[in-house]
Amino acid sequence: MNHLAAPTDVIWDVTYACPLRCMHCYSESGRRAARQLSHDDMLRVADAIISLRPSSMEFAGGEPLLIKRIHEVAERFTQAGIKVNLYTSGWTFTPRMAEDILGVFSRITVSIDGATPEVHDRIRSRAGSFERTMNTLAILDEASAERTARGGEPVEFGIDYAVLRSNLHQTEEFCTEILPRFPRVRFLNFAAAVPTGLASRPEFSEHELLDNEQLRALIGEEHNQRLLAAAPASVQIRTSDNFILMMHPNLMAQMAFPLMHIEPDGQVRAMPIYEGTVGSLLTDDPTVLWERAVARWSDPFVVDALTPVRSMRDWAEATRRIDYHFGTDADRRRIDRRPAHPVPVSL
Repeated sequence: MNHLAAPTDVIWDVTYACPLRCMHCYSESGRRAARQLSHDDMLRVADAIISLRPSSMEFAGGEPLLIKRIHEVAERFTQAGIKVNLYTSGWTFTPRMAEDILGVFSRITVSIDGATPEVHDRIRSRAGSFERTMNTLAILDEASAERTARGGEPVEFGIDYAVLRSNLHQTEEFCTEILPRFPRVRFLNFAAAVPTGLASRPEFSEHELLDNEQLRALIGEEHNQRLLAAAPASVQIRTSDNFILMMHPNLMAQMAFPLMHIEPDGQVRAMPIYEGTVGSLLTDDPTVLWERAVARWSDPFVVDALTPVRSMRDWAEATRRIDYHFGTDADRRRIDRRPAHPVPVSL
């Protein structure tokens, strides 16, 4: 297996606090303790990450903007020459915080999972969340206009759309109805939701994750051409099946996986979307943690679980096996407490 001496990209779920309760939440944020560190300890974790010299850094969650002085933590990275990207639901975004945020984050991604409030708010499990995302896009759009009017570079902002069976039908509508409202949006990613966290539940994988035919259609040339024709020419459109996140043994034998994933309290996950950590950036050598993570990728249990996967349902089953095997007792109790996803009623 080829592997890098250090990760080139790092995702830090800086908190599990969240105002939303998304049905497919990978981290189960808002349903568990926030586990976020003090400001000083966040800076210590930042320094540990910086020592690995990644080329980019993502702040995710949970909702990163719930953390006071989060821009100061981001600034630690920018001062070290590392680009920092922000993922946000937009729930807490206001014009007042825009200046601080835009001063330190190189790229801002707003999560939106539908072209209408009915679809998005159902998936996000909170009424009004769609309008909050629209307000956030409006603030970013105006900020970008003001910046370019002063001769500066536009704000690099866009949208991530997690594709499920219940919102797949709105991808083209999103391009025609939502994007024209915000002419300075730079990118739109349609990426299949993957079976991790709440999305790995058996009922969810059966009724909401895309089947193989839908996955082929999502990333197929015909669908991509329709999206490009529907969207403004200024927006970069991408589609993905997200299979790289599975870390399938066949793929890992051919590539150098670049990603490290960190939990809010500085614990490093061995594999980004699966339960199971290898130590803490507050106490352990970051390079040693990376080596421990790499070793997990070829663990016989992991190889046995992932090798037979041929569909999202297979992948969800493999996720449940890996999570239960490598997770802590607390992780297993949380998994056991997950509510079953409601099964749609056929009329």
